[in-house]
Amino acid sequence: MFSSRIPPSLAPNRLGHAVLEQRRTGRPFIDLTESNPTRVGFTYPPDLLAPLANPRALGYEPWPCGAIDARRAIAGDYGRLGVIVPPDRIVLTASTSDAYSLLFKLLADTGDEVLVPRPSYPLFDHLTRFDLVEAHPYDLDLHGSWSIDFGSLERALTPRTRAVLVVSPNNPTGSFVTDAELDRLAVLCAPRDIAIIADEVFADYELEPGASSAAGRAARRREVLSFALGGLSKSVGLPQVKLGWIAVAGPDDLVGAALERLELVCDTYLAVSTPAQVAVAELLERGAAIRSQILARIATNYRWLRSTVAGVPSCDVLRSGGGWSAVLQVPSLEPEEDLVVRLLTADGVLTHPGYFFDFPRESFLVVSLLPPAPSFADGIVRVLRHFACRASRP
Repeated sequence: MFSSRIPPSLAPNRLGHAVLEQRRTGRPFIDLTESNPTRVGFTYPPDLLAPLANPRALGYEPWPCGAIDARRAIAGDYGRLGVIVPPDRIVLTASTSDAYSLLFKLLADTGDEVLVPRPSYPLFDHLTRFDLVEAHPYDLDLHGSWSIDFGSLERALTPRTRAVLVVSPNNPTGSFVTDAELDRLAVLCAPRDIAIIADEVFADYELEPGASSAAGRAARRREVLSFALGGLSKSVGLPQVKLGWIAVAGPDDLVGAALERLELVCDTYLAVSTPAQVAVAELLERGAAIRSQILARIATNYRWLRSTVAGVPSCDVLRSGGGWSAVLQVPSLEPEEDLVVRLLTADGVLTHPGYFFDFPRESFLVVSLLPPAPSFADGIVRVLRHFACRASRP
């Protein structure tokens, strides 16, 4: 009776069952997977969302690609990053996930393919499946820092490839895509009529000095059709407002054709709320204070993590250029699934196993850098104790 696009089993996995049991029995645990900035103690001004009640939002004009004032505000925010994007090349969406769905509809027919990085966030499995697109992985190589394995990417290309997805910085590896990598992608993609989709939602959050400013930007590309994704969810810590965007770049003729078609798709759904569009300029301006808090928190936790684990011979923290996560490499004393369940039930700390993100081998743990410093430190110390390591709290 139901579509095969929905997985046949929706039961929680083993770790999910363990989390539910911890909560059912009232046993506390430190959540080092928390990715919601509104739940980790940042100070949000109580009137921050007041612009959503602007009387202008009482009128409804269905702009398919978004209100021009809102698109100008987002173009101005790109200017803050040193990237020039004309407002008429910005398309508003309800979220980054919505943006992916719109682009899959724009670029791909049923059974066409997109290439996705590995490791990366598992959401791509659902997004591509829901739009009847095939996801094929290409690898990121780790040699001190992560980079695109272009041999892997070229082997994954087929006549049905319609887009290459890059995430910069990647979630969870934290690696930014460089200009040199975008240059090589353009050489591969442009002659084959393959687009680049660059998820840049974490681009404001660098962990290693200079990593963000040195990164390549898809919105600057002129030789290949490119789509850069952003949104309020990460840029100003407001996931509840539900506003994202696509910045379109590339050869003028392809950009024009893409925007015409996106307008039709967007006009069919009209998913973006008017209050969010009316409020976006003020939210971007005032939300900078939230972004500063997030950046200070994740930088503090990242520095403490690297400093602490440096004294633990059996464990390592992989270098991360940016984003809200960090990756720990730990001894392979047991399968990752056994490890994360044991950490939760015996040590009271929840982490993600590397296999959630398609790491090529064991053993990796992925932790969020968002929790307050004291609970973050407590959770990490518990993890390290699991390996009979000694670590001191900050």
